[in-house]
Amino acid sequence: MKIAVLVGSLQEKSVNKMLARAMEAHAPEGVEFIYADLNLPLFNQDVEAAAFPAEATKLKELVELADGVLVVTPEYNRSFPGVLKNALDWASRPWGQNSFDGKPAGIVGASIAPTGTTQAQAQLRSVMVYLNTALLGQPELYVNAPASFDESGQPNEGTDEAIKNYVDTFIAHVQSATRS
Repeated sequence: MKIAVLVGSLQEKSVNKMLARAMEAHAPEGVEFIYADLNLPLFNQDVEAAAFPAEATKLKELVELADGVLVVTPEYNRSFPGVLKNALDWASRPWGQNSFDGKPAGIVGASIAPTGTTQAQAQLRSVMVYLNTALLGQPELYVNAPASFDESGQPNEGTDEAIKNYVDTFIAHVQSATRS
């Protein structure tokens, strides 16, 4: 099973990359996390019509070949980051060629704020529903990074248990959707 992972942060030491890696550590044997490169040109319909960017084509191919999509989002200004929206726009284009259509998907996120990524995930859910993903509703995973990870990036016991629970449920969700 292949899981396309879209981490909505370009930071080298992103807490969301740390969360994604912690989730990957709980993936069962035979499940491969493949990380998307979100360093894409800004979405522009003129560019789309003239010459669809190779980087965007690569993202579309990754999503299409994956059995499921995991979106790991930070929260910036009470929403999800532009780099993530840009990637979703490219992978859902051109019109009628939405790479997310019917794809099992999940949303998680980490932030340095006590509320984790509640607002970002809520807004991202509406976009993922519009893109016609088979979105996992429960459990939700909102991580307050300073309270959840130690200095070496390892999750504390409670966070690790929540991560494992989410991964187990997400993998079952993907398996169920791909059998249908």
